Amino acid sequence: QVQLVESGGGLVQAGGSLRLSCALSGRHAHTYGTGWFRQVPGKDHEFVAAIRWTSGTTLYSDSVRDRFAISRDISNRTVYLEMNSLKPEDTGVYFCAAAPGVTGNKSLYRYWGQGTQVTVSS
Repeated sequence: QVQLVESGGGLVQAGGSLRLSCALSGRHAHTYGTGWFRQVPGKDHEFVAAIRWTSGTTLYSDSVRDRFAISRDISNRTVYLEMNSLKPEDTGVYFCAAAPGVTGNKSLYRYWGQGTQVTVSS
């Protein structure tokens, strides 16, 4: 099993920045990619970004490409999501998840964290 724990969420003003962390532990179980999703009540998870451990290849949704940056620290098995120029519509519960590769397809993500709340005011 792969365990994922998100941290770094909180309340931030519109236009501000926030950095989320996702700490992985346990066996990787061929989960070579780690992604971020976000969810608001009543809606399905929306893909945000993903990164491949070996190459660092990244994938972003169009809505965040110019504002967010995903990175990873291989030695510490941690994935980060730097969020800049935040907008109220970025509000949601942010989840990190592990998949066999870099993908925006939610169905391919086999392991999920519990999520961390991000609230953008104004």
